[in-house]
Amino acid sequence: MSWVQERRIGEFLVTSLTDGQFRLDGGAMFGTVPKVLWSRVTDSDDLNRIPLRVNPLLIQRGCENILVETGLWDQGGEKFDHMYAAERDESVFRGLEAVGLGAEDIHLVICTHLHFDHVGRSVTALGEPTFPNARYVVQGQELHDARHPHERSRASYIPQTFEPLVDAGLFDVVEGEHELRPGLVVLPLPGHTQGMQGVVLRSGGQTLVYTADLLPTLNHAPLPYIMGFDLYPVTTLETRRRYFPQWAEEGAVICTPHDPHVPFARLTVGERGAFHAVPDAVAVSP
Repeated sequence: MSWVQERRIGEFLVTSLTDGQFRLDGGAMFGTVPKVLWSRVTDSDDLNRIPLRVNPLLIQRGCENILVETGLWDQGGEKFDHMYAAERDESVFRGLEAVGLGAEDIHLVICTHLHFDHVGRSVTALGEPTFPNARYVVQGQELHDARHPHERSRASYIPQTFEPLVDAGLFDVVEGEHELRPGLVVLPLPGHTQGMQGVVLRSGGQTLVYTADLLPTLNHAPLPYIMGFDLYPVTTLETRRRYFPQWAEEGAVICTPHDPHVPFARLTVGERGAFHAVPDAVAVSP
């Protein structure tokens, strides 16, 4: 399937991109949910790893190009690629090229958080900004935590993916909910990290949400399906309880950062109030 798929959200044109595939341990990805349950919704390999993708999002309105996430770190070498079963079958750069853009055409990069599978393409191997004409938006809490990691978070924060941006003064640090452009808001979604943020578009009576790792894949829609990677899992649960009903009621288009198959979805409520995420195949050309 092509991962360069478009949706029109009012005045915004939204394009789902991909930066390739990787794998993480299935038990870690589903936390306290036993394998007998999560294995019903996803396959795992002989090392118990499940397939994932890295799914940046391109948002355009008028002449402005905004990128949500930059991709998976590509400078870790053979050991890194083997550990995470990285398969770079597609890249964020090829996706941009497919819609007529280059790295120099990006004006703003929104970092939901600073883990290596979300900001890994932000800095080149020479230590220079990959998107030379862009500002980078991050929550102040997230930037602080990335620069002061502890034993549980250190492996996810790779300084060379974001410290050169700090040195170059390219971060626009925000605190809490913040409207970046009319109809474009960054929204704190704490739990996976304290400073994680999502992206909400509202225009023309429509809503789109980029969930960050609050909802890493569609298979994580049930409220208890919370990653073991989350530093604050009970906070994740509280954040889900707050926003999932709202997004379902609004009929919001949902974009997840790691679903291996579906770029656009919607949340539904099933029996006994259980949440499900279902593919939303409607695509609208510009």
